[in-house]
Amino acid sequence: MDVTWVDIVVRMIVAGLLAAVIGFEREFRGKVAGMRTHVLISLGAAAFTLGSLLGFEQFEMARVASGVVAGVGFIGGGVIFRGRSDGVEGLTTAAAIWVTAGVGLAAASGLYLVAVMATVLTVIALEMPKLK
Repeated sequence: MDVTWVDIVVRMIVAGLLAAVIGFEREFRGKVAGMRTHVLISLGAAAFTLGSLLGFEQFEMARVASGVVAGVGFIGGGVIFRGRSDGVEGLTTAAAIWVTAGVGLAAASGLYLVAVMATVLTVIALEMPKLK
C-alpha cells in the first residue's frame, strides 16, 4: 500500500476532528468523557491502524480492529458506573467512546465516508430525546 506522509497527516487530522465533534457533544452535556478523551481515543485508534498498516510486512485489519475494540472496551467500561438510583449511568458515553474508536480506525484506513457518516449518525443519536 502506497501511503505518503501527506496521507498520514490528513488521516490523523480527520480522525481527530471528527472525534472532536462527538466529544464536544458529550462535553456540552456535561458527561465524564468529553472532547479531549474522544480525540485521544480516535487518535490512538488511528495511530495503531497506521502503525500496523505501515510498520509491518503483513497487515491484517481484522487483528488491528479487534485489538482496538478490546482496548476501548476497557476504557468504556471505566465510564460506566452505578448511579444513585437502581440504574446504571455512563452507557451512552461508553458507546460514544466505542464509536469514536471506529471513527479513528476508519479515518486511518482512508475510509473517510465511513468515518464522516459514523460521526454524523452518532451525533444525531446522541441528540435524540430520551424516551421514558
